[in-house]
Amino acid sequence: MSELDYIHVGKIVATHGVQGDIIITHALNKKTDLKNIEALFVEESKDSYIPYFIEKAKAKNEEEIICKLEGINSKESAHRFIRKNVWLAENDFAKIADGNTPIALLGYLVINEDEPLSKVEEVIEQPHQLLLRIVLNEKDVFIPIHEETLDKIDRKKQEIHVTLPDGLLDIYLED
Repeated sequence: MSELDYIHVGKIVATHGVQGDIIITHALNKKTDLKNIEALFVEESKDSYIPYFIEKAKAKNEEEIICKLEGINSKESAHRFIRKNVWLAENDFAKIADGNTPIALLGYLVINEDEPLSKVEEVIEQPHQLLLRIVLNEKDVFIPIHEETLDKIDRKKQEIHVTLPDGLLDIYLED
């Protein structure tokens, strides 16, 4: 599977107890216990996603899940996963994601004044805006989404229409 077949949903932030449980922070904007999800993918290294079967998971709160992964049976073995990114297969993400959560914009095409730019690779939530990471000319570009830049979101076509400030893209694309 390529990166586009996976959706980045969060990060492993801590171990929990002595049985190898981990705590995952996520951006799904709701309590979830990953019901009906068999496996999650841990990004071991750039573009290398290793599947781990979920033995059990329970929502700790709206942003965290306590999860037991198959084959990880001690605090020590779980510790190496701290700070690793967690991804779900696209079809699994669709089972649990709320269509109105910002993370649901992953994969949408960003269009600046009728010019298609690129698909959303990552959604970063900040207090007063969202940042959408796209890749243009093999460079990361961060698109701010707030009332001054957002024109509309077309969920049927999976498009985000924006009007970006003059020169914003140039900042990222200069050598």
